[in-house]
Amino acid sequence: MRRRVEQREDSAELIAMETQAETDYGSIAADAPVHRPDRNVFSDGFSRVDFVLVWEEPLSSQREESRGVSPAHKEWRKVFLNKLRDCGLLQEQKEVIEAKTKITFVLLSAPWSVLCYYAEEISLRVPLQVVTAPITNWSAQIFSRLSLPNLLSQDVPNPPPDFYTCQFRNNKLQRFLGSNNKNTFFKTSQRHQVLYEILARTAYGSVKRGEVGIDRLITEQVFTAAYPLHEGGFRLPTPPVSPQSLVLREILYSYWATWSSWRHYQPLDHIREYFGEKIALYFAWLGFYTGWLLPASLVGTVVFLFGFWLMATDVPAKELCDSGNSFTMCPLCNICSHWNYSSICVTFKAGIMFDNGGTVFFSVFMSLWSVTFLEYWKRTCSVLSHRWDCSEFQDIEERPRPEFTAMAPMTMRNSVTGAEEPYFPHTKRLNRTMTGCMVIILMVIMVLMFLMAVILYRTIVTVIIYESGSFLTGSAGRVASISGSVLNLLVILMLSKVYTSLARLLTRWEMHRTQSKYEDMFILKVFVFQFVNFYSSPVYIAFFKGRFIGYPGNYKTLFGVRNEDCGAGGCLIELAQELLVIMVGKQLINNAQEFIWPKLRCWWQKRKSSHWPKQAREKGGDEERTEVQEEEVFPWETDYQLLGCEGLFSEYLEMVIQFGFITIFVAACPLAPLFALINNWVEIRLDAQKFVTEYRRPVGERAQDIGIWFPILQVIAHVAVLSNAFLIAFTSSFLPRLYYAYTRDRTLTGFINFTLATAPRNYNQQHTPCRYQGFRDADGDYLPEYFHLLAIRLTFVIVFEHVVFSIGRLIDLIVPDVPEEVELKMKREHYMAKQALAENQFLGKTMIPGEKDVPSGRPISRPS
Repeated sequence: MRRRVEQREDSAELIAMETQAETDYGSIAADAPVHRPDRNVFSDGFSRVDFVLVWEEPLSSQREESRGVSPAHKEWRKVFLNKLRDCGLLQEQKEVIEAKTKITFVLLSAPWSVLCYYAEEISLRVPLQVVTAPITNWSAQIFSRLSLPNLLSQDVPNPPPDFYTCQFRNNKLQRFLGSNNKNTFFKTSQRHQVLYEILARTAYGSVKRGEVGIDRLITEQVFTAAYPLHEGGFRLPTPPVSPQSLVLREILYSYWATWSSWRHYQPLDHIREYFGEKIALYFAWLGFYTGWLLPASLVGTVVFLFGFWLMATDVPAKELCDSGNSFTMCPLCNICSHWNYSSICVTFKAGIMFDNGGTVFFSVFMSLWSVTFLEYWKRTCSVLSHRWDCSEFQDIEERPRPEFTAMAPMTMRNSVTGAEEPYFPHTKRLNRTMTGCMVIILMVIMVLMFLMAVILYRTIVTVIIYESGSFLTGSAGRVASISGSVLNLLVILMLSKVYTSLARLLTRWEMHRTQSKYEDMFILKVFVFQFVNFYSSPVYIAFFKGRFIGYPGNYKTLFGVRNEDCGAGGCLIELAQELLVIMVGKQLINNAQEFIWPKLRCWWQKRKSSHWPKQAREKGGDEERTEVQEEEVFPWETDYQLLGCEGLFSEYLEMVIQFGFITIFVAACPLAPLFALINNWVEIRLDAQKFVTEYRRPVGERAQDIGIWFPILQVIAHVAVLSNAFLIAFTSSFLPRLYYAYTRDRTLTGFINFTLATAPRNYNQQHTPCRYQGFRDADGDYLPEYFHLLAIRLTFVIVFEHVVFSIGRLIDLIVPDVPEEVELKMKREHYMAKQALAENQFLGKTMIPGEKDVPSGRPISRPS
């Protein structure tokens, strides 16, 4: 049980308005046949709760001292709330008394005058005219042209209307749709943006010391949470109501977050309406990427099955398996024994599934697939950004970050908008950025040191298993390789957590002007590190392992340990194994974390907010029990039990790293797109459930695109072309087989013997004569075939990358970035915005009630 104490603090600027049941753009479900009362209101029943601040305090002074509750925190909190009141925000305090803690909720509401001032300040967009054009996508058009039923579509109730919009101007209020209803003119997400702007730029102490904004207060634990409220619960009401009567959160849960919605289109307009454009663009990109993985996974599966067929018909594999004791191989380590080549029959055949002619075709296919995917995403993104009024957000409309506004030491005129804006000197930022780069370099060096440690680990474990004489002796190399992959995955995940926190501190210190620039620099820092962190081991196996080992009698060493050679089955199958362990293992761990960890945290959060224990009620006596009674849980209490939204960075990073695995190393693992497709089907629902059911509602943020992630994807796509070219040329056996077929025997009979060299004479005099993989003569010198193959390999790399890049460039030229119909809509919207904002300048007081006449002796300024 809990006790609640309410404290009402009203601002002098309170504007009392009656809620009108009119249909306008600010309320999606205005036509809902069943009206359910809004619980997100003050005690007066009509002041809307736009934001909630929360802090916890121990009930006793002893506990307060033990928990380190600072008097400075109380003073900061008092100053902050007073300044919010000075800004015109309405406040109402509600307290919940628990067993050992008092939780204070401060409900904030912005009156009409505050909303109008800040809406113009942060350039909110408001509607001019309804857009009646239907919204379709390419797959729906294909189904329609083929006269086939579209199994992907679903009828989602209460679709948000689309509008032509322009930036809000208070003196042009009457020109905007819905301006007659002040309660619903601004959308709920826009009210949240206004409140967060005020909270983020309000100082509570010294500005020079960075004592500004709600984020810093939460970091200092002055407040425990700050969040806007969800719109009701997410579960469907009982008894059932018509779909049109559902609130937006219930619609998102029923038509998007449930597992049964896996085969349907995502309701992107509803997502945007509730969570804002940035989150909606993430889910739009994730759905688009997942859809494009379908053809890639189908082709990859066919190539993999083709490898199964080759296992049974491959002549070199049959030769090797039937060779018996014909090929005695040299030891793979200093204490290892000789072994028969025929003992790796199963491993060699398994390698054929990943190393065959089909992988060459698949590498070309995936290189072109990645280029085409990115080109068509640009088109889709331009359509969405225009539909959601974000086409010019970063160039013109984006305002400086509130923290930057409060802490910048000077101001300067914006060269684009002409407005006076806060400014931070470039020289100071450059010095800070260079410091951040040095930290990145140090962390990359640390990653390479861990990689070297893993390499030495594999070598040492192989030696230990051989010396132990256990039943694992025959599989020592495989055990060391698999355990090394798992160890590498654990190191990757550990270093990722450390560096992400460090990069966030560095980026905040660099003082970037806009939120987009701040996020881009943070993402770039982390991705450079993560790229090396995740891909260093696969790159080592693909291009360096087994390249610098020497030959029998002249082996090369590192720190006194013989350089690591590829396993008996070759490096390509080891690369496939490494990819499966890192990629699939990371996906399984992440999905388990996303499914289990939020639920455990929610359970613990609710447990902390549970009712009084029985003994505490008994100690209070009869009088105390009469005061404490069961009450309904209010929305701000319910949402406080949820988890704080952690943003989209980790979600994007997971997908972009996955994109790198399925493009850069696809020649080694044709099944990678299939695993990615299965993972993403699960990922979309897990992310949807997190945002709808487990996270507090985030503040809706605007965005023009997916930010710096798109250039990163382009870089990965280009790196993938070169990587696959070198993989096929230098790691795969495709070119040696092709060379042998054209110069020796088209049936590949004798290919196994062709790839094996005989140990030098001086080595065979002291050891059992043996063979090893290489193109060397009896003295250890390279044969002419080695140089012939080297020339063929380099030629293949040049031809491969030129052909793929040329076709990719052709696709880029053929596919326009912005569809023609979107360009026409943008021109129409610019024209309407110009008319709406310019017309009143010539009508004077006719269109602006209350505006004073311009004195006759004063010239009227006209736009140039």
